[in-house]
Parts: sequence; structure tokens; C-alpha cells
Amino acid sequence: MRLSGSITALATPFTAAGELDLDAWRRLLQAQLSAGTQGVVVAGSTGEAAALLDAEYDTLLRTAVQVLGGRIPVLAGTGLSNTAKTIEQTRRAAALGADAALVVTPPYVRPTQAGLVAHYRAIADDNALPIVLYNVPGRTGCDLLPETVAELAGHARIVGIKEARNEPERMQALLPLRSNAFAVLSGDDPTAARAILAGADGIISVASNVVPATFRRLSDLARGGDADAAQALDTQLHALYDFLGIEPNPIPVKAILARLGIGTGLRLPLTTLSAEHAVLAERMLEAVQTFEAANARS
Repeated sequence: MRLSGSITALATPFTAAGELDLDAWRRLLQAQLSAGTQGVVVAGSTGEAAALLDAEYDTLLRTAVQVLGGRIPVLAGTGLSNTAKTIEQTRRAAALGADAALVVTPPYVRPTQAGLVAHYRAIADDNALPIVLYNVPGRTGCDLLPETVAELAGHARIVGIKEARNEPERMQALLPLRSNAFAVLSGDDPTAARAILAGADGIISVASNVVPATFRRLSDLARGGDADAAQALDTQLHALYDFLGIEPNPIPVKAILARLGIGTGLRLPLTTLSAEHAVLAERMLEAVQTFEAANARS
């Protein structure tokens, strides 16, 4: 498997009563496919994975495979705070038809670098699915260092990394690890264009939930080396990036999705966007619609 381009970390649509909104989920999946998204992540942190029951996880992933399977890769979020549980969840995702597993560093427990190597090797050795490493220290309290990634990148079943640290030095340290068997993907929307222009393979994005065609265009420009055009489009998106960080993810992106008719709720302890940001959300809705109209694929 070779992952590249614009990949969306999907939000999970809920009804106002807090139930899965499967009609909205199918519409979100189809919208991503129609816009040219090159892969999706189901039940990652943006998908409120920690709030999902096992049966709901199964339903979301099974439906995504039914809608998208064979056309674009479907990655399943399987990372948990314990290695054995992560292996079990990765096997579950494999049985449901996922193409790969996105495995975040174990949240909260803060293992050593040696512990991270042992953790990921155990998951990969189980051979259930190809594994994409995921480093997001701001959420997990654990930083997967480049030298540790280098130890893991040669494993036949470890096929890439989603790196959410935004310092250019971190991406520069990871880029030499790229190969035909190991992809380096940005996990930070505001610096994704810079990372791809520097040589990263693509982005696993939150923003592409609401601007999928625009992010496909941004990725194509950056991967094609058109720095001026990529940077110009990226600059236009800065206000959206700022809005998506105004409250914890996925609160802001779900506020826009709700205005697009795709789900209305979140699950506690997440709450809906604060009323003080409602006017800004309406402005962002207009911007999103403008971006997508301008960048829709013919």
C-alpha cells in the first residue's frame, strides 16, 4: 500500500439525540469520493473514536468499506492505550474490511521510546493490517521521535507515519525515511502545503471534511511542485484553519458540517460550538461553499 495525496480524517455524524446518523455518514462518504479525496480515516480522534460503542465502530467502518472499498483506501483508527487491546482492535478493523490501521501513540500512559518500538512492532508482527504510525503529542502526551520512527520504518507492515507536529525541523527529520514502502504524511492542516512542497507524500486532514475538493487541489498543486499556486491557495485557507482551532477538534468542523446538513451533535464531554462563535461559523460556511465551488473537480 502506498498512501499519498489528500486523505480525510472523517468526523462522525450524530443526530441531535446523540445517535449515529447513518444517512449523513453515507452522504459524507459519497461527498468525499465525489470531491476526489484519496483516502479516509474512520474512527480517528476527529471521528470521536473514544465515544463510540463497539457496535457503532463496526457500523461506521463496515459502511465506509461498502461505499468506498476498492476505490480509495479506508483506514481505521485502532490505537488504544494498551498494546494487546490495540492488536485486538486492529484485528477487528481487518475483519470489517479496512485497508490499513492508523495507530496513534498510546494516549495517557507516556511510554519510553523503547516501549513505543516494542508496541508498534507487536502490532505490526500480528499482521492483521498495514500500520500507519500517528504522532500527535498535544493529545497523547507522548512524542514519537524521528530516530524511533527510523527504527520502525523498515518493518514490512509499517507503511507510513502521520506526523502532527508542525515544526519544519520535525518534517525535515522524517523526510529522509520516505521510500516506496513508507509514506510521510502531514497531520497538521496549516502546515500541510509547506510539508508537501518539502517532499511529504500528502496530508491526513480535518479541514477536508468540509473542503475536500479544495484540499485535493492544494495537495495536487504541492505534490506537482507548483509552489506559488499552492501557497496562494493555502493563504486563502488560513481563516478556515484558524476557525477549526478555535475550540477543541472536532467541535468547529462539526459546526460547519451541521450547517451543511451533515450531522448535528457531539458526545459529552464535547459540546457544540459556543454561541459567541456562531457568526464566525456562518462566515466560514460561506467561505467553504465558495472554495468548493471554485475547486470542484470537472
